[in-house]
Amino acid sequence: MPRPAALPPVRLAALDIAGTTVDEGGVVYAVMRDAVERDTGRSVPDAVLSRWSGTGKREGIEGILTALGEDTGRTDRIFDAFSADLDAAYAADPPSLLPGVREAVDAMRSAGAAVVLQTGYTREVAQDLLEVVGWRLGEDLDGLVTVDDVRRSRPSPYLVFRAMELADVQDVREVLVAGDTANDLLAGTRAGAGRVVGVLTGAHTAAELGAVRHTHLLDGVADLPAALGPDLSGLE
Repeated sequence: MPRPAALPPVRLAALDIAGTTVDEGGVVYAVMRDAVERDTGRSVPDAVLSRWSGTGKREGIEGILTALGEDTGRTDRIFDAFSADLDAAYAADPPSLLPGVREAVDAMRSAGAAVVLQTGYTREVAQDLLEVVGWRLGEDLDGLVTVDDVRRSRPSPYLVFRAMELADVQDVREVLVAGDTANDLLAGTRAGAGRVVGVLTGAHTAAELGAVRHTHLLDGVADLPAALGPDLSGLE
């Protein structure tokens, strides 16, 4: 795909984790829904759950409670239950890297682009996931930004900006943001990223992602190197 003349090459790929680089079968949202429903006795509609997909998990629980008209004072209790249930679910069925993701990340890093993961998970959960899938910070990846590192999660742009700090990238036009939810794309757009990429390996459909501003819509992260083409070859 030809690179627009106004855009410099990609020097940072800021990638989401669950549903974008890591296959966990959508368990995180099933567990979140169950934790809220168990505590409140209320059903969580698909549209409400979808609205909070890709955000910080505690923030998402609070948002769901607000949408249901429930007391947000129970947020911490539900979040603790959610965290314990998620740990158990991942222990029972360990996540893995999505097909072709390792190779795509290696290709982008070999071309000179930094790859930083950015996620709505806590650092503890994210680091555990990286260990399970066999990714090492500093060796396989250039950094990790979690909800613990920022004031507010997606769709705010702060995760992207923190990834830029870690990679020492100062021009947002040199940043690529990729994720599987509308909130991932909104965060990338609000950050001013030069490339905002939706991938179809996770929570949201092509129609849902297509309704949000983006520059690319791909089957998965595995397709990034080929889709970027000259956007990577211009790196030194």
